[in-house]
Amino acid sequence: MLSRVAESIYWMARYVERAENLARFVDINIKLNLDHAYDGLDQWEPLVRTTGDDEYFAEHYDSFERQEVIRFLAFDLEYPNSLISSLQIARENARTVREAIPSEVWEQLNDFYHFVRGTHVSHDSLEGLSDFFQQVKQNSHLYNGILDATLSRGEAWHFANMGRMLERADKTSRLLDVKYFTLLKNVTDVNTTIDDLQWSALLRSVSGFEMYRKRFHAITVNRVAEFLVRDRVFPRSIRFCLDQAALSLDAIISQGQPRDSNPAEECLNGLRQRLVELHMQDVIDRGMHEFIDDFQHQLNEVGTAIFETYFDRAHLDEVQSSQRQSQFQSSPTPG
Repeated sequence: MLSRVAESIYWMARYVERAENLARFVDINIKLNLDHAYDGLDQWEPLVRTTGDDEYFAEHYDSFERQEVIRFLAFDLEYPNSLISSLQIARENARTVREAIPSEVWEQLNDFYHFVRGTHVSHDSLEGLSDFFQQVKQNSHLYNGILDATLSRGEAWHFANMGRMLERADKTSRLLDVKYFTLLKNVTDVNTTIDDLQWSALLRSVSGFEMYRKRFHAITVNRVAEFLVRDRVFPRSIRFCLDQAALSLDAIISQGQPRDSNPAEECLNGLRQRLVELHMQDVIDRGMHEFIDDFQHQLNEVGTAIFETYFDRAHLDEVQSSQRQSQFQSSPTPG
């Protein structure tokens, strides 16, 4: 597969997953406000902080009011990581590789983009906003279902799957960060009914409430963190996502040309091993935010390694030239 095609499919999948998770980010706060009349839960600043784009927000917005934050995260066409911008980028990547993906995938993604672009939601209506973000999640689920049902399990599917799994791992970590940022401002809420409500909302935001209760029953900080970070079978836990990304990377490696080394594989497997050896109580004692910040830096390194290994044309040419030179030097001298 051409590196250009692989890169477009990879980013198509990542940006659709990004759009869905942005909807989950916002919806967790909306549901908290709908479910409980408590002013302290109406906090929107954490959502901005965890994007890492505080400077952009400060330059373009006046306050952390709900309307401002929702416009920033969902509808700002100038902000490259907003929901609408993510779908726009995903759609453009899909358009450039339409010959490599099923027509049904393109049609669903195109419809998804135009649905969001054509939506006019009143920021004053929490119910209307919640319905909109629910439809965003359903459109993303439909896209992923069509992708999985129609695309052969070759390199194209594995690049798409690797992209969405890495993006999902990143966003699960950021959702955890939102919760901890909120707690820092309301330490008096810890171990109260409000705290339980927030953790329940977090689990629901990743569609994990029922699966968590089947395994752990009672909600505690340690167990929720363990479930979202290290659970081996829940589809949105960080560990599960990285394991699935690694399986797709292995498939890509087995279908490609042999390499002396694979930095992407080494980097991803190193991060997976650190999660296996992790003890959640140590993480909580040392600071969840610090752990998540470190994890995101390491995940960015995985992304960089994937780019250099598969998408960076100049780097690929250099590697291939080096391999040819090595093969030439190791060839026996004609007698």
